[in-house]
Amino acid sequence: MKKVMLKTTISLAVAMASTQIFASGFALNEQSISGMGSGFAGRSSSADDASTIFGNPAGMSRIKREQVTGGVAMIDAHTDISHASSSPNNHGSNDGDMVPFIAVPMGYYVKPIDDHWAFGIGIYAPFGLVTDYENGFEGRYFGSKSEVKIVTVQPTVSYAFNDKVSIGFGPTINRIDGTLESNITALPTLTNLPDGQVKIKGDDTALGYNIGVLVQATDSTRVGLTYHSKVKYKLEGDTKVNYNLLSLVGQNPSQKYDASLDVTTPESVDFSVTHQLDDKWTLYAGSTWTRWSRLKEITVENKGVPAVLNGQFGTITEEQNWHDTWAHAIGAAYQLNKQWVLRTGLSVDQAPTNNVNRSPRIPTGDRTIFSVGAGWSPTDDLTIDLAYSYLREESVKVNGDDHNQKYNAKYENYANGFGLGATYRF
Repeated sequence: MKKVMLKTTISLAVAMASTQIFASGFALNEQSISGMGSGFAGRSSSADDASTIFGNPAGMSRIKREQVTGGVAMIDAHTDISHASSSPNNHGSNDGDMVPFIAVPMGYYVKPIDDHWAFGIGIYAPFGLVTDYENGFEGRYFGSKSEVKIVTVQPTVSYAFNDKVSIGFGPTINRIDGTLESNITALPTLTNLPDGQVKIKGDDTALGYNIGVLVQATDSTRVGLTYHSKVKYKLEGDTKVNYNLLSLVGQNPSQKYDASLDVTTPESVDFSVTHQLDDKWTLYAGSTWTRWSRLKEITVENKGVPAVLNGQFGTITEEQNWHDTWAHAIGAAYQLNKQWVLRTGLSVDQAPTNNVNRSPRIPTGDRTIFSVGAGWSPTDDLTIDLAYSYLREESVKVNGDDHNQKYNAKYENYANGFGLGATYRF
């Protein structure tokens, strides 16, 4: 029973993000449509528009006109589930349609102050999750529905020491809230008792920061380094349990407890290079290291649990044992003419999960992503960006085991991403 309960609370802690989106673990990459077109290969060195507030705040020094950049990335994710089995046999379905078509918005504003200083502000989603398995999903005791969002506001300043070196810094104000659900089974011997449900809600606001440096190493080569800090959350909310087994001992099966959960999202370091090959071609390369090894275990505290249920719903801990990851990307842009620039990119991204602890909520594996994009500038003041990405993951195994219930399956994930954005210069 402990693990059944925890499979829901884990998502509030660690699935603050996508199960099949375009970055590893529960991180989102979709903070820039122009960057999406080149596979985010030059994220910390390109500084093409105001979305550099996220990619590298030092890049604001390259923006010479006041501008606004906004956009939305739309994700169409799919999963094929095969070789599924459960014990006892739950006679459930494994459709795999658990991620609805979702949209990830973003918006940025940059204003140069003088030759050295610039100010900006960005709003974006660094993490987010929506999964909703079908009714009767065979793995429903390890997660049935999840909806978690993190929204970040980042006021930012940059300072250019000269025309070669600049730095940037922005504190991040991060808001998380989520609702998650799972089924609960009675004892295996009570096969006629219907499933119960557990529903968890929680939220918190926490602070972090982003800092970056940008160096124009040569006339044609620029390098950037960005550090995104860890963020510590203490989620407060409630756990609602409809535990039908309680009715057998004359108690109300519906219970509600105060819940708290400490979670730290990991820091990451992004390094990239942008090289202007000639008047037409620009090349990008980059790598990102993320400290997922912070996620060793998750502990949930529920207050007010009666003694008879404390073993099931009191303090719950589960090992995760995630590991640090690397992501690598290469990309290119071709200036077709004054109005059009074409982009493409290829990236590979490690998954932090392992075969022992992987759950149906985050059934991710190592992934490869191919991207194409274009920028259209009908005037000097306006640029419209389009992007498309195709993601394919290696097949992975899910092994759920809470002693009373087991669920094993093979997951194969793939996704299409569509981006539309615009930059207007004043």
